[in-house]
Order: sequence, then C-alpha cells, then structure tokens
Amino acid sequence: MADTTAHSVPAESGARWRSRGRGRRSTRSLRAVTSAVIVAVVALAVLVVPPVVQLDEQAVDLALKLQPPSLAHPFGTDEVGRDLLLRCVYGLRVSLLVGLVAALAATVVGTAVGAAAAAFGGWTDRVVMRLVDTFSSVPHLLLGIFIVAMFRPGVWPVIVSVALTHWLSTARIVRSEVLSLRARPYVDAAVSGGSSRWRITVRHLLPGVLPQAGLAAVLMVPHAMWHESALSFLGLGLPSHQASLGNLVQTARGSLLAGDWWPTLFPGLFLIVPTLAIAGLAGVWRERINPRRRSELML
Repeated sequence: MADTTAHSVPAESGARWRSRGRGRRSTRSLRAVTSAVIVAVVALAVLVVPPVVQLDEQAVDLALKLQPPSLAHPFGTDEVGRDLLLRCVYGLRVSLLVGLVAALAATVVGTAVGAAAAAFGGWTDRVVMRLVDTFSSVPHLLLGIFIVAMFRPGVWPVIVSVALTHWLSTARIVRSEVLSLRARPYVDAAVSGGSSRWRITVRHLLPGVLPQAGLAAVLMVPHAMWHESALSFLGLGLPSHQASLGNLVQTARGSLLAGDWWPTLFPGLFLIVPTLAIAGLAGVWRERINPRRRSELML
C-alpha cells in the first residue's frame, strides 16, 4: 500500500505540471495571435486610411469643438473641431515611421559596433565598451533633448535623436553573442584554416547574431515610439500643428482638466496598445530563438 502511494504522488505531480504547462502554452498562443491581429490592423490602418482620407492639419470648425464620441465622430473631436480618430491614425503613422526607421538605424549601428568590438578584441574592445558605458550613463531622454534642440522640429531630427541614443543596448547584446560564438569549434577551424579576421566576422559571426539583432530591433520600435511621443509632448519633436501621438496628448491637457477625457484617452490608447502588441510578438520571437528559455517558461 505504501509503495502504491509513493508512486501515485509523483504521477499526480507530473500530470499537474503537464496540465499547467499546456495552460501556459495556450495563454502564450492566445497572446501571440492577439498581438499579431492588432499589429496587422494597425499596419492596415496606417497604410490604407491616409491615402483614402486626407487630413487638413490647419482645418478649424469651432462649431464641432470638443464633441464627445458619436457615430459621426467615433473618437470625438479635438479643441478646434477636427476628427480625433483620423488624427490618431495619422499620429500613429508618424510614430511608427519614427520607430521603425530609428530602430533599424540603431540596430545597424549597434550591430556593427558590437561585432567589431568583440571580433577585434584587445584595446579596440576596451575603448568601444568604455564609450558605450559613457553614453549609457546619460539618460536617453536628456541626450535626445540635447540632440533635437540643435535642429528645427521635424521627423528626421527625432529619428536621428532616437537612433543615436538607442544603439547602446544592441551593441552590448551583439558583443556578448559574438564573444560566445568565437568559442565555437567551427570558428576555431576557420582560424586554423587561415581565414582572415574580417572573413570570419562576416561569414561566421554576424550570421549567428542576426536573430538577436533582429529581436533587439523589434523591441526597440515601441521604445522609439514612446521616445518620439515624449519629445513631441515636451515641444521638441514634431511641429505642434502636425498630428503625432505626443502632440495630441500635449494639446489635450487643458481639455482633460475641463472634464473632456476623450482627447487624451484615445491618443494614449493608440500609443499603448500597438506597443504592447509589438512587445508580445517580440516575446514569441525570443522564445523561438532561445529554446532553453522557452523550455524554462513551459515548466
């Protein structure tokens, strides 16, 4: 009788763990599908709506000023009578443009710097990483404000600002991955075969870090969107008349104090929901390129 009980306890425990693992996998699958649907809807909206429905940034219709959400205006109107839904879509398009371009540029810079530091080693690695540490000691937003302040408000100064302040983490990730790859047997074989350091870096090391670099780029898009919105909210990003999510939230502060909640709520949701969806897809990607982490999460 004691033996039967002793064997049944581990069996029940194993069944419980398997059931819990299936539940977690189901939750992750639901999160991945939901994130993919949201990203697809966002991409469709920013690609289809602006060419079909034009937005007049200078339009003023005070008769429709701060109208609450209705069938005619699902998100209501802003402080000068413009349709808030259309302005949110245009603002999201700008934020996505800044996020994608800045993330791509920052990833290219960070990958090149991190791979060069790890591949060449020695004093090159030490100098590069000390520079990375120096720039990392300055808050991103403060450094971004300094860069943007040197130019006129516009999209490209914001992209340059975000790119120059967000490549540091990618450089660290790529450097760590390259140092790990350098210890692999096939790299030692290439060195023994007389391959140059440049050839080894390009043909053997960089392909191995591309999945991690791509993941860093995807994760950087939401961060860049928030960075652009913060700069625009402070009046240092895009011109105040141009639809961007940061500008929409900034101009809606007075309306919120007056009790009009929709000019602040909907631009905020247009910023929060897509960034969470992109982060959700990035989490799925991370689990796929790192099987050990995925197996740990399945327990």
